[in-house]
Amino acid sequence: MSSSSAHLAEVSHPLFPRLGSRRTLVTMTKTSRIISVSVPVTDLDEALPFYTETLGCTINYDAEPMPGSRIVEVVPPGSEVAIVLIPQGSKIPNAIRLGISDAEEAHARIAASGVTVHNPEVLRWESVPPMFSFTDPDGNGLVYLEDE
Repeated sequence: MSSSSAHLAEVSHPLFPRLGSRRTLVTMTKTSRIISVSVPVTDLDEALPFYTETLGCTINYDAEPMPGSRIVEVVPPGSEVAIVLIPQGSKIPNAIRLGISDAEEAHARIAASGVTVHNPEVLRWESVPPMFSFTDPDGNGLVYLEDE
């Protein structure tokens, strides 16, 4: 079974209905979920009390997925979507992290579509699912992580 399909759809913008609708080719992907959203912070240790004590988040992950790039993932109560605190200027992309069933296939499809992909191949780091980063047409960062 293909992990993407395309069809023509009538598309209108929900916030700006005056723009009307248009027929456009919509490519359906198998993005499975929003995993996390990055929030750049000046100092991780100073930011943590706000997210844990004030907002009530729990720490899910506090480590360096790559040398010299510490991140802290916190999860709001009752949420399945995490907030990834990253130091400003980090090598870790400021992005929305999305789940995908097959990172290799998604990487090939995204790269073939002409989208800017930041990794020439899927990254495979210890203790981290296979992943790669790319940007949408407006330059917003996105990361696909393979669902485990």
